[in-house]
Amino acid sequence: MVNITKKSSTLRIAIATATVKVSKQETIEAIEQRKIPKGDVFEFARAAGLLGVKKTSDLIPDCHPLPIEYTSITYAIDGLEIRITVEVHTIYKTGVEVEAMHGASITALTMYDMLKPIDKGVEIQNIRLEKKSGGKSDLKQLQFPEIKAAVVVCSDSVFAGDAQDTSGKAIVGRLEQFGIETLKYEVLQDEVNSIREKALELCGSAHQLLIFTGGTGLSPRDVTPEAVAPLIERNIEGIMETARRYGQERMPYAMLSRSVAGFIGETLILTFPGSKNGIEEYIDALFPQVLHLFKVNKGQSHT
Repeated sequence: MVNITKKSSTLRIAIATATVKVSKQETIEAIEQRKIPKGDVFEFARAAGLLGVKKTSDLIPDCHPLPIEYTSITYAIDGLEIRITVEVHTIYKTGVEVEAMHGASITALTMYDMLKPIDKGVEIQNIRLEKKSGGKSDLKQLQFPEIKAAVVVCSDSVFAGDAQDTSGKAIVGRLEQFGIETLKYEVLQDEVNSIREKALELCGSAHQLLIFTGGTGLSPRDVTPEAVAPLIERNIEGIMETARRYGQERMPYAMLSRSVAGFIGETLILTFPGSKNGIEEYIDALFPQVLHLFKVNKGQSHT
């Protein structure tokens, strides 16, 4: 099975359809009048389709078991064709496309089984996914070349040359995936005044995004939040709440992070942990959706 542990749970929706075609009008009339010998075709098939959606992971090896929050199965008759529409919702880390198609398939097969005694010409046609939404697949193709970034590493050991920086370079590499160019990359000591002066220097029209990495923990030299927080003009608590929640699901110490986020003028400041693993988790949790803030900050709608 595909590893989905890095993904975040979001609302995911899939709509699938299938068509059952009968060979004579009498079959349609018998369905509508509830005169099929095996019972009410629509209701039996709907019940089977609901079970099909729920049991998908039991039958399709690579499908993950997931919570089904909502399923709707509806029918539309057009001549000799019955169109089945299955809509499935979940709030989870992976989508429900296969669940919707499996539900449509089982619904169609149940209708076929109930109708074949009175119509030998029944056919199942065109099982297909009509629509899906949710998750980062909706955003993964987005590029943000208009955003220019600065990355600052806060570390006494890296500044002194006693250690190599991996976190700052990891940030630069990940930003490139979203088309974001890093115009400035620097290393500072863990000193409040140095960090504060650098934040004020880098905020402005040249940099729309400023990321500090390191100094967000609880050791005596971790002072990045103390340096940055007083400068923030518009604090955005939800950003780091999201990052900490994401991290807490993966390791028990994420709650100790003191990272902050917000705007100084038109520049978004994010303070990240100093570890490479922490960096990866924060970016997985926040990007690219956090970049939507630039549109909202300029007065555009949330849509």
